Amino acid sequence: MTDKLVIALAQMTQSVGDLAANADAMLEWRTRAMEADLIVYPELQLIGYPPEDLVLKPALVDRANHELDRLAQATADGGPAMLVGTVVASQGVLFNVVALLEDGAVTAIRQKRELPNYGTFDEKRLFAPGPLPAPIDFRGVKIGVPICEDIWFPFVTAHLRAEGAEILISPNGSPFEVDKDDRRINAVAGTRVRETGLPLVYLNRVGGQDELVFDGASFVMNGDLSLAHQLPDWEEALVLTHWEKWEGQWVCLPGERHVLDERPADIYNAMVLGLRDYVNKNRFPGVVLGLSGGIDSALSAAVAVDALGADRVWCVMMPSRFTSRESLDDAIECARLLGVRYDSIPIEPAVEAFDAMLADVFTGRQRDLTEENIQSRIRGVTLMALSNKYGHMLLTTGNKSEMSVGYATIYGDMAGGYSVLKDAYKTTVFDLCRWRNENVPSLGEAFGPEGPVMPDRVITKPPSAELRDNQKDEDSLPPYEVLDPILYGLVEEELSVEQLVARGFDKDTVARIERLLYVAEYKRRQSPPGVKLGMRNFGRDRRYPITNAFRTL
Repeated sequence: MTDKLVIALAQMTQSVGDLAANADAMLEWRTRAMEADLIVYPELQLIGYPPEDLVLKPALVDRANHELDRLAQATADGGPAMLVGTVVASQGVLFNVVALLEDGAVTAIRQKRELPNYGTFDEKRLFAPGPLPAPIDFRGVKIGVPICEDIWFPFVTAHLRAEGAEILISPNGSPFEVDKDDRRINAVAGTRVRETGLPLVYLNRVGGQDELVFDGASFVMNGDLSLAHQLPDWEEALVLTHWEKWEGQWVCLPGERHVLDERPADIYNAMVLGLRDYVNKNRFPGVVLGLSGGIDSALSAAVAVDALGADRVWCVMMPSRFTSRESLDDAIECARLLGVRYDSIPIEPAVEAFDAMLADVFTGRQRDLTEENIQSRIRGVTLMALSNKYGHMLLTTGNKSEMSVGYATIYGDMAGGYSVLKDAYKTTVFDLCRWRNENVPSLGEAFGPEGPVMPDRVITKPPSAELRDNQKDEDSLPPYEVLDPILYGLVEEELSVEQLVARGFDKDTVARIERLLYVAEYKRRQSPPGVKLGMRNFGRDRRYPITNAFRTL
């Protein structure tokens, strides 16, 4: 019976589907933790998370078994044992599991009990729930291993405590959401520790995976609710935690406690990490985007530079006869401050060509939204041509407010491969721009410039698409200070029109916004993926029918 343990926490990134690379990385991290008795990795680290329907391929499960055996054999060297997240098949069903590897063999497997099936999660589609797990006996210490969702409810941890568990170690694949740090530490981990009296290790991964961003922020909480360790957010980290048994209770000795980002720094870093990993893991040389002189494209360009470096960001102004001198000057100044390549490609020749081409069939019709959308689509075609010719991914620049009410042009400004603003309301965009002009994000220190990244006028001038003379967003929408709270209530909170009216909003305005929200669903289905920031992003979190006659008023 030991009274001391050293447990290494591997807060690391992943490559979904590249099992050999994931296994190699795990072995490399193990060599850096040879002083440890045990090294722990995040949930499903061997195959990557979330695997989605990849995990339904028998070939992937076979390869996971092969790589797990390879990892197990490595532990025959007498170094640290490994607690590895993977997938196993048994009796025709799949299980999300953690395997203990030591002395050259797989010595224990525990299955995930609670399978999340809400928001971004579809685990009941993929896995079968395991039984209530018994603790793992590791060198005479009974370790409970609740996997991710298992600690969001009391059942698994209560069972482990009743079965004699002395330490809880929870491998996680927990994506970033605004204010989630507090929920993890206080509402979830703190509640389970209070209920069981046991110390808890919460280990999360880092990195972007399509729409999801994993922020790390792992921690160790002792039985008295004190934080012994707080790992950083957004960055990989390998930490050796030292444990001693005092009067029958295991205690983790105090270590480093990093300060986690507050809003809006956390949102900005989520955007940077999400874009960086999406571009790099999909092997794009860089990004190209339309720089209009407006606030959305300015913020998108700043995030891109912070994520990738100025030499991998290409900004293109595509002026029309409606583009103001202010917008031209502001776009040039944004590009100068960021240090990016800047080109101007006027679209008027293409607009005139379309006017001539469509003149006969449009005879007798007034100019309207059709001509505005043609301009947007010309810009989309132009940017896609640059993307095709040079290989850069087209970065779209629309925000959540626009996407909510359909104020975005399908095949136009919605064209592209990824969006960093997809889950950011317009008021959030304003906050992020003000913050970035005064701060350098921790993830952008290697690439992004110090000081302002856009002229102040970009933030202060009235937003406009500039698709007709003297156009302003507020010509057809409420001010964003009014629109965004209404949208938040309709989208994130699923409130009715009457409930929002009770909060003080105008009934006709709310009813109109609800209608716009529902009829724009078909557009959102065709939009590129983008970084998830809140509880209900457009994509995995919110799945509404396109054909939908329901209204709350």
